[in-house]
Amino acid sequence: MHLSSTVVPLGGTLPEVSLWKGLCSNLRDAIFPEKLPPLELASQPIAVADPMAIKRSPASSAISFVMHGAILAFIVWFMLQTHRQIVVPKQIATTPVYVPPYIPPVTLPAPKPMGGGGGGGAHQLVEASKGHLPPVVKTQITPPQILQVDHPKLAAPPTVVMPQHIEIPNNNMPNLGATQSSQIVLASEGGGSGSGFGQGGGGGIGSGNGAGVGSGTVGGYSGGVMSVGGGVVAPRVIHSVEPDFTDAARRTRYQGIVSIGLIVDAQGNPEDIHVTRPLGMGLDEKAIEAVRQYKFRPAMYQGHPVPVQIVIEVDFHLD
Repeated sequence: MHLSSTVVPLGGTLPEVSLWKGLCSNLRDAIFPEKLPPLELASQPIAVADPMAIKRSPASSAISFVMHGAILAFIVWFMLQTHRQIVVPKQIATTPVYVPPYIPPVTLPAPKPMGGGGGGGAHQLVEASKGHLPPVVKTQITPPQILQVDHPKLAAPPTVVMPQHIEIPNNNMPNLGATQSSQIVLASEGGGSGSGFGQGGGGGIGSGNGAGVGSGTVGGYSGGVMSVGGGVVAPRVIHSVEPDFTDAARRTRYQGIVSIGLIVDAQGNPEDIHVTRPLGMGLDEKAIEAVRQYKFRPAMYQGHPVPVQIVIEVDFHLD
């Protein structure tokens, strides 16, 4: 189809139409449109070549196929590379850790100084008789003994050696003797040696060796609880009890060691049980409960059981 047009010259300017007249004209054309004669086309068709009839070159088809294949392969490769670069966050396994509140260590009072002491006897089978202690001096002249001669010509009062002024238990018995003895029937100095009273030796009173009083040596006084060492054999555990875990400690797998201080008396029983190094989470109380059920072979000093102060470590360990 071929269209041709010609320019129609217009003479003068177009007349101006008012707004009101334009609105009225548009309204009239919309309601009563003007009937125009049918349009007559004067154009004529022109024959052109059919593009689909032209045979395509095999080389261009091959080039197009290769290019499309290359573009498709590049798109697939790019998508695979993007997928490989996705970083998956690593899951980190965390274990809750319970930090117990700080508990200051228990400060124990300073133990009474041990050591010193003495003993004596006259190789008698009967236990030393009960009595009061002689005067305390720094240097002994006459050891305490049962009076054999009344009113001697050169009287020297019996004494015991004390290097310093200390308070020691005594009684108001009329005669000299061992203050801890329960034998009040017969007059006896005991089975020790070197005069004095008791089972030891050295002119003192007690089971020690010296001119003092008690179970120690070299004078002085060794009353009460002793310490391991210096001839004192440590006690041995003959019956122990495994401590129980608290629920909180077992749930958090809280473990450790509790140090327990105690006194093992002369019969092997635990006394004065207390915590010297706490662990927390209720395990200190469990350790004390277990130690209360312990049984010991008592400490020995010169063949006699004596009370001693020791420390036991109670281990709380989960398999």
